Amino acid sequence: MRLAAVVSAVAATLAVSLPLGTSAHAADKVKVGFLSTLSGPGAGLGVDIRDGFQLGVKHLNGKLGNLPAEVLVADDQQKPDVAKQEAEKLLKREKVDFMTGIVFSNLMLAVGPQAFDAKTYYISANAGPSQYAGEQCNPFFFNVAWQNDNLHEAMGKYVQDKGFRNVVIVTPNYPGGKDAVSGFKRFYQGKSEEVYTKLGQLDYAAELAQIRATKPDALFFFLPGGMGINFVKQFVAAGLSRDIQLFAPGFSADEDVIKAVGAPMLGMFNSSHWAHDFNNPENKRFVADFEKEYGRLPSLYASQGYDAAMLIDAAVRDVKGKLDDKEVLRKALEAKRFKSVRGDFKFNNNHYPVQNYVLRVISKDVQGRVTNKTMSTTFSNHADAYANQCKMK
Repeated sequence: MRLAAVVSAVAATLAVSLPLGTSAHAADKVKVGFLSTLSGPGAGLGVDIRDGFQLGVKHLNGKLGNLPAEVLVADDQQKPDVAKQEAEKLLKREKVDFMTGIVFSNLMLAVGPQAFDAKTYYISANAGPSQYAGEQCNPFFFNVAWQNDNLHEAMGKYVQDKGFRNVVIVTPNYPGGKDAVSGFKRFYQGKSEEVYTKLGQLDYAAELAQIRATKPDALFFFLPGGMGINFVKQFVAAGLSRDIQLFAPGFSADEDVIKAVGAPMLGMFNSSHWAHDFNNPENKRFVADFEKEYGRLPSLYASQGYDAAMLIDAAVRDVKGKLDDKEVLRKALEAKRFKSVRGDFKFNNNHYPVQNYVLRVISKDVQGRVTNKTMSTTFSNHADAYANQCKMK
């Protein structure tokens, strides 16, 4: 897909004087390469991240760090080879200052080395592979979402605490899916059986037959985007919801899935680091304006896109637009001088968040909408399990 500039400069370039004796200079604008899945079964996730990011730039009056913002959008089509081609265009031809947007961890692992080699900061608004949290951590990678295992860890703890002893785990066979299993089983100690599907799979007849034969008392699934929508519909249609309690990370039980499935999801529990009912000023503004702008409730993907924009804005502002001083820019990113819609969090030594994780349940709100409601906090100031493997210099 050809690159398209979707956010144009709306203000004149600020004149910034440089102190004598320094080689750093202020940029005249900030260019962001937004590469995401915008077509195929996972498109809804990329669209949500994009819309959240764009709302953030709109709230900042078309600027990032007081400089005019230019956001270049490309579709990776959920294909590693396409992602690498589009990333090369953004990095080498467009010479973007930052990259963001990737949904899926296999694509992040494919594109990461290109950004790192170009010394371009990648601000992940979703993908959080264990590799980049541990031994392959990199100073040019920051994640404003979570490490892949984290939401699954929170759900594993809840299922363990509730006494379920026979669980089937359904997840795609790709890096994010493997991290899901690792995270869930890190805190769930009962009997479990793993069922792996193809990434992008939409028909689950064989898997549902296997689940029926296993007769679990609970099922934990991580199937992002259209995969999760189809799975829940087919699970309920097969009558399995009468005997098996469903659990999921927030990715598979968020507003995009709820909108498509509806009432059959009532009573389903899921884990998240964010919810649209969080009661802080930043989140209230974000949720209200997102609904007004796009006509739907935001998902956690949208919240992460919004926070990615806010992190870039804070860092560019802190360095007064001097984007060529990579070390100073890195310190500004690490400082995280913005207020997140999820509440407070901080970056660990591996540039992944240390933050709270909550339990949500799908219910009807006061307006009669089927949506998520925050129930309780599962983890406080929770760090990922790989940070001690990170030897970042």
